[in-house]
Order: sequence, then C-alpha cells, then structure tokens
Amino acid sequence: MIELRPFASLGAANHGWLDAHHHFSFADYHDPERTTWGRLRVWNDDTIAPKTGFPAHPHRDMEIVTYVRKGAITHEDSLGNRGRTEAGDVQVMSAGTGIRHSEYNLEDEETTLFQIWIMPDRRGEQPGWGARPFPKDDRAGRFVTLASGHEGDGDALPINADARVLGATIKAGDTVTYATDPQRHAYLVPATGRIRVGEVEARARDGVAITDLDTITVTAIEDSELVLVDAA
Repeated sequence: MIELRPFASLGAANHGWLDAHHHFSFADYHDPERTTWGRLRVWNDDTIAPKTGFPAHPHRDMEIVTYVRKGAITHEDSLGNRGRTEAGDVQVMSAGTGIRHSEYNLEDEETTLFQIWIMPDRRGEQPGWGARPFPKDDRAGRFVTLASGHEGDGDALPINADARVLGATIKAGDTVTYATDPQRHAYLVPATGRIRVGEVEARARDGVAITDLDTITVTAIEDSELVLVDAA
C-alpha cells in the first residue's frame, strides 16, 4: 500500500513566529485517520522565524528526532546539554523519564526543519540528547541511516525504538531502493524535489505512507532530498 498525503492536506497552524504543518494529529489538529503510523507518532514540518523559538518545556517517554533543512536550531536542556544543529544535520532527544528543553532559531534567517516523534519500545528509560553532522554528499544516490534503534547501524544516532530514520539525495532520473518488511510502516517525505514511488507521485513536503511492501523504490523526477522513517 502506498498512500499519498499531499502537503495541502496536512494540519496547519501559523503562529506568526512559527508556521507549523502536521502530518499526524498534533496540538489542536486532530484527524482520526492520521494519529500514528506504526510507532511513528508525529511528523511536524516547521518554519521558525529568526531570533524566535520554543521556550523550555517538558517531554517524557518519546524519541524526538530533528532534521534541519535550512538554517540552524540551538538546543538546551535540563541535563546540561547545549548544541547547535545546522542544515542537513540531525539531533536526537530521548525523553525517557523526563527532560526539559528549549529550541531556538538564533540565526538571522528562517530555520526550517522536520521534527519526528517515535514511540519508544520501553517507558522509563534514561533521558539523553545527541547530535551529529551527516554530509549530504555521503548520502548521494543511497539511503543512509541517521538515527536507529537497531544494533549494527554504524554512526547513526541511537534511539530507544524499533525504528530507523534515513536520508538520501537523488538526482533527477535516478532511482534508490530500500529493503524493509511488509509488516513494517514506512513514511517518506521529500524535503525538496519531486519523486515517484510505484504509481504515486509526490512533491516536496508531501507525505507518502507505505506498508505491505518488502522493497521501496523511489525514482526522482527532479533532484530530491528524502527523509524516510521505517518503524514497527
């Protein structure tokens, strides 16, 4: 099954400093058909104005992956972590037993990002945070695992969930494939460009919900940057 979820159909809330679009039910947006996709609970597409952001607030028992598309986000939390994550890079926060954090765009330009929440395998784990660069050249023409709850996934940032977050860049006319399991739930969003998955065509920031496949084949109609979640 391959289901297109066009960007125009997403939940939306424009707060002035924050223009947010929700692939799944979140905050004041509720769609009973879009609450979870396997362990994937939230995929927010956020544009944050310069010198603004989210003041300190709590989270618990959630794996939160932030993929920065443009600009940068600065994180600070109750564990004493502080870091700046730039475009193309990834940060992971395991909320576990509880953590408070703030996220600000301290730049002179807009920051755009995907924030992805994945439900953990176990509640009550130790909270933590980490970030690292993932150069786009390293994912040219192939999917690279950015965050993972599976052993053996190399330099991927660890999460406490049966899931992977992957990224790829692909040139127009080229194809990339990803092997999965028909029982798993994949969710694919082109950050930029235009792609085809099976008979489904998706544009930048559309969502593609996929299950019952053992191989996902993506063909780029335009040069594209892809983010994929593969979750139980």
